[in-house]
Amino acid sequence: MPESLRPRALRLLRLLGRPGFHLFLTGLLMVLGFVLAHRLSERSGREQLSALSTERLELYASNLAAELGRHASLPSLLAIAPTLQALMQAPDDPERRRAASHMLARVNVRAGTHQIFFATPQGQVLSASEPLAPPARLPEALAQGRSHFFAADPNTGSTDFYLLHPMRQASQAAGVIVVRFNLAPLEATWLDLGLRSQGERILVADDQDVVIMSSVQALKYAVLDHADPSRRQALQASARYPQAIGPDLDLPASLEVHQGLQVKLPLPGAKTMLAQQRQIVPLGLRLVALSDLTEVRQRAQLAAWGGAAFGASVGLLVLHLSSRRRALRQLTQAQADLRQAHAQLEQLVDSRTAELRQTNDALKTQIAQRLQTEGELLQASKLAVLGQMSAGLSHEVNQPLTALRALARNSMRLLEAGRQDAVAANLQIMDDMVERMSQITRQLKSFARKADEQVTSAVSLLDCVRNALLLLEHRSRALGLATEIDLPPGLRVRAEANRLEQVLVNLFGNAIDAMQHEAERRLRVRAVAQDAGQRVLVQVQDCGPGVGEADLARLFEPFFTTKPAGEGLGLGLVISAKIVHEFGGTLRAEKLAQGMSFEFDLAVESWTAVPETHDV
Repeated sequence: MPESLRPRALRLLRLLGRPGFHLFLTGLLMVLGFVLAHRLSERSGREQLSALSTERLELYASNLAAELGRHASLPSLLAIAPTLQALMQAPDDPERRRAASHMLARVNVRAGTHQIFFATPQGQVLSASEPLAPPARLPEALAQGRSHFFAADPNTGSTDFYLLHPMRQASQAAGVIVVRFNLAPLEATWLDLGLRSQGERILVADDQDVVIMSSVQALKYAVLDHADPSRRQALQASARYPQAIGPDLDLPASLEVHQGLQVKLPLPGAKTMLAQQRQIVPLGLRLVALSDLTEVRQRAQLAAWGGAAFGASVGLLVLHLSSRRRALRQLTQAQADLRQAHAQLEQLVDSRTAELRQTNDALKTQIAQRLQTEGELLQASKLAVLGQMSAGLSHEVNQPLTALRALARNSMRLLEAGRQDAVAANLQIMDDMVERMSQITRQLKSFARKADEQVTSAVSLLDCVRNALLLLEHRSRALGLATEIDLPPGLRVRAEANRLEQVLVNLFGNAIDAMQHEAERRLRVRAVAQDAGQRVLVQVQDCGPGVGEADLARLFEPFFTTKPAGEGLGLGLVISAKIVHEFGGTLRAEKLAQGMSFEFDLAVESWTAVPETHDV
């Protein structure tokens, strides 16, 4: 390398080795990745949307052409009917007019059209299936020799399609057969599609570029391009349209069929859309599809952020490699320095050996003590977790065991005194306590088993409530909770007992948590008949502080909880609502004047008319 270029090269290498340069490079890669990914994703999304819209345009065009061509042969078939031939010979004969009208009425009913009539070349109706006025465009269409034309129904505002077939006599025009059928059913399906799908709009424009059919009612009779005041007056005077001409949509006349063109309709709140069209040349129509680009842009935004993340990853990788190279270079330099210092340190090794040994022994002792302490702390942590798990159950069992021991000793003394009746009474009390502990453990085992989510049967609602309260008895008794059960004993609902108890335990537990700091703690369970006794509404009410209006709307969202951190995951109500939904009901929450009410409905298997109230 020439001497003149060496300083510049060294400065360039130092610049490339600085972290600030790599951070700048990372930011640059993020911007490039963002822009490139956004453009590629938007282009791909537009191409996919354009291809899908093109297919739908073909489908709509085929559907419209099939609907309009369904009766294309009907006028020519009517032209050879003897009744109309006879009317053409004597158009002023009232009998022939009446016979032709009856025949046209029968054909109109069988063909499913809206009107069929026979008119003179000047547009005067001689006979018709229904006494309706001919369209104002009929003389114009006859003068232009049209075989079909579109016109608006002045009464309903819907679009009618007219088929014309001239009848000749001696090579001269003697009349014309006109078949009219309405396109309102087809347009109704498009309106329904427009209401269900907000991402696509379908417009059908006639030869004057006026929208005569649309999936959006507000765009009907709008002008595709731009109409000045004189053109608007001419369109309104043509009697083609039953109402005022709508706004200008400013769509270009030559839209791309496949790629489309981004346009924005001059309407309030309009979004940028992809416009494509298909010409239906035989009918003189333009079929325009407007596709919403919102989803394409959202995907492009996501792809752009992904590209930015990729660019940042590449930049950070380069920074990592550069830092690693710099660290290796520093390590090599340090190793050289260490080798140089090693020769100096060898002289001090002998004098420091004893001191190092003592320090090493002390370190070993400290490490052993630390390991022992860590083991003891780990064991203590395990014991603390085990104590938390067994605290509730031991509290329930400890008092009966103490009473059993006292009764056993008392029974021994009573036996020595020969008091058999007192011993029998003590044994009965002991048996009741054992049955009590057995009931608790049996309910815990029943509650812990996995329920079959597919099987439902007739279960006693009162038994499920009592079992749920039994599982929470140690908490309710500690708080002095008053429980009011307003349930008929014979009420049996269609559910699965274990999962119904799971819902009740969750609702009761939430109620107990809500009333911990209240002076009055009362839990009420009610059953209200619905649908003439076919269903029952189960209400669980507490007298706690309740929840705010903002939190009330989010109670059934996953991972949302009003409890302090570490006391709930926010899934209890979500799981309970899912279980109730599988039973065919709905779980709801309602704020009371004092407290909350959670209620759900279930199907009734059997019902006792007179409820019984139980206070616990």
